[in-house]
Amino acid sequence: MDHEPALLNVIDVEATCWEGQPPPGETGEIIEIGLTVVDLAARRRVSRHRIVVRPARSRVSDFCTELTGLTQAEVVGGVSFAEACQMLVEEYDARERPWASWGDYDRHQFERQCRAGSVPYPFGRPAQAAHTNAKAVFTEAYGLRKRPGMAGALRIAGLPLEGRHHSGEDDAWNIAALVLDLAERGAWAVGSSATPPYASEAGRPTGN
Repeated sequence: MDHEPALLNVIDVEATCWEGQPPPGETGEIIEIGLTVVDLAARRRVSRHRIVVRPARSRVSDFCTELTGLTQAEVVGGVSFAEACQMLVEEYDARERPWASWGDYDRHQFERQCRAGSVPYPFGRPAQAAHTNAKAVFTEAYGLRKRPGMAGALRIAGLPLEGRHHSGEDDAWNIAALVLDLAERGAWAVGSSATPPYASEAGRPTGN
């Protein structure tokens, strides 16, 4: 039977990071946006995408390269953050399409970086209504006491971790599999982007 697509953008970002405090004058910036488009009605992942972003106020540390696989040489060839946001709007309908991430870190990072660079926020407003914290939904659906990282959630759901953990493109693909698992369990409302009233997570979740 034909269906009307109910498309969702699942996003995972990687940012410049350090083992300790950032060097003087540097701050964490998005260097990769991984995006998987999910058709909730058809229960399938439609496509996967990767945007490499050139940082303006930081460099990729050796620690960051070890974690994400991204190098300074690679990100220097990426697009600016403003261009990346425009791509989200023009190519992935980000202002109209609901989106989800594992935790609230990604949403907060976009908000902070948009404010700092006077870049238009690429997603729908109000921000919390357009975004779903998939970690919170998973925790509620599985009756867990603590919110698991993405890799832990995959184990709980009996799903494989595909690709490299802390690759934005691969993590978005894996988070999308968890979203579909929740949809199959009836815990993810098709056609709704509203997040239940779970507490926000202001910082980067460890083991996301």
